[in-house]
Amino acid sequence: MPARRSDFTSTKPARRSDFRSAMLFLIPALIGFLAFFAWPTVRGVYLSFTEFNLLQPPEWIGLDNYVAIAGDPVFWNSLVVTSEYVLINIGVQTVAALVLAVLLQRFTRSMVVRGVVLLPYLIANVVVALVWFWLADYNLGLINSTLDAVGFDRVGFFGNEALAMPTIALINVWRHLGYTTLLIFAGLQAIPRDVYEAAEVDGAGEARTFFGITLPLLRPVLAFVLVITLVGAFQIFDTIAVTTGGGPVDATRAITYYIYERAFGRFDFGYASAMSVILMIILGAVALIQLRVLRANDSDLER
Repeated sequence: MPARRSDFTSTKPARRSDFRSAMLFLIPALIGFLAFFAWPTVRGVYLSFTEFNLLQPPEWIGLDNYVAIAGDPVFWNSLVVTSEYVLINIGVQTVAALVLAVLLQRFTRSMVVRGVVLLPYLIANVVVALVWFWLADYNLGLINSTLDAVGFDRVGFFGNEALAMPTIALINVWRHLGYTTLLIFAGLQAIPRDVYEAAEVDGAGEARTFFGITLPLLRPVLAFVLVITLVGAFQIFDTIAVTTGGGPVDATRAITYYIYERAFGRFDFGYASAMSVILMIILGAVALIQLRVLRANDSDLER
């Protein structure tokens, strides 16, 4: 017993030293968190209860901004437009990334191929939007020129109300597909090989192995992918700003673009802050529901 007390007292200073070292490394991140996340969030929540246009000090108006938002048809339309973008973006991207990750695992281990898959993600969003805007241009774009050459009608990808948002969603699917694929690919690599060998011995086919083993064991990774994809999809802005500017007829005016217009187009920062707070609440609620429904913290490997 005395020896144990001696061990405890000897390790206590070491633990304190480790704690101080850990805090020293955490200080830069903590300063960044407080300066670029916590303070702007608190300031934004405060401004959402004020009328503020940069030229005069904020004036407290209570819930007036939120009442005005409730009766704003452009706001509700922006939520519908954003939801359309999120559904197309997440649905296509997740399924395509899952298929591509399985193909990568089954048929190649080449780092070159993985690098090529990730290549679009290394290009800036604005550059990607500009390239696809030129490619899909109605008069001069390569895509419409090709359609015209083979006898099809030209398509107004960005000028048609029904096609504008799906086109923007697919452009961003193209850019982010490689990153999502590599996340799922990493999850596939973590599944023990002996599980597949046992399924093969039992005579399980490809489809039964995929739906009975691969998908359930990938659930924590897929939950993580869905959450970060959802949060990123709700923040769509640059592609819209470069290609359509919210048109035609509000068909691509997503919530983030509407917030930008109210803040920097009309200098109505109080109203824009109130919409930002609503967006933050929506994102937090949806992410929490996703994590609970998909049981992101549980893995079937631990059972």
